[in-house]
Amino acid sequence: MRPYGGEAAREAAATILPLIGDLAPSIAIILGSGLGGLVDDVRDHVTIPYGEIPGLPGVGVEGHAGKLVIGDIEGRKVAVFAGRFHAYEGHPPQLTAFPVRIAHALGARTLFVSNAAGGVNKSFAAGDLMVIEDHLNLTFTSPLTGSAEPGETRFPDMSNAYDSAMRAQLHAAGSHLGIELRDGVYAMLPGPAYETPAEVRMLRTLGADAVGMSTVPEVTMARTLGLRVAGVSCITNAAAGIGQAPLAHAEVLETTARVAAQFQALLRAFVHTL
Repeated sequence: MRPYGGEAAREAAATILPLIGDLAPSIAIILGSGLGGLVDDVRDHVTIPYGEIPGLPGVGVEGHAGKLVIGDIEGRKVAVFAGRFHAYEGHPPQLTAFPVRIAHALGARTLFVSNAAGGVNKSFAAGDLMVIEDHLNLTFTSPLTGSAEPGETRFPDMSNAYDSAMRAQLHAAGSHLGIELRDGVYAMLPGPAYETPAEVRMLRTLGADAVGMSTVPEVTMARTLGLRVAGVSCITNAAAGIGQAPLAHAEVLETTARVAAQFQALLRAFVHTL
């Protein structure tokens, strides 16, 4: 069996399904650093630690709980992945995208991704929420590398990777709640070192508005499997060379904690529209 491939995902799903009964999800949600509080909004839920799911190791980054919570948000069945896997931890891109394969095997056909990101756009401030309209993969790796999976799109179209209709739904939800949302392009770099000021200038020239170390492999896999995708970045700090303070992961967690209630309200309202 191919590690982190379709058959492995179906084996993982076969372990999960007996535990959740009629809670099979239609929506998958992946929560970024410090944004795991959304799991408290999931009702009638079942919680499964990652280490109990075949193929998933435990997470090793502060701010990532490392558990799958399946239940109900706003009348919709959801699978919430509280924590993710990163390439900088030594994981291959196929593993970083494996939760999406599992979600698809469980029945999800919509994916919402979130992350904590540095603000490259000088007009952004810490605490802003940015609707992702496109991305730059500057890791130059892909979870699709290797032999093609039977029945899957070998060359997925990424021209509308972040579904335009769902982006509009996010803005409508934000408007209803009085939350001003930004729009922008998310750039993924490998990490774990934060970007240099020169790299941030490069990113701005390339058209990036925010930068982080995740998300792109998950979105690539989702589009390969035919899932619709929407995403939001929480801008946690000004990227290097824009702000004066040194960058630190503690700042990321502090900012996400500050905007957690706003983020969770937005996501609940968005899920209600799906």
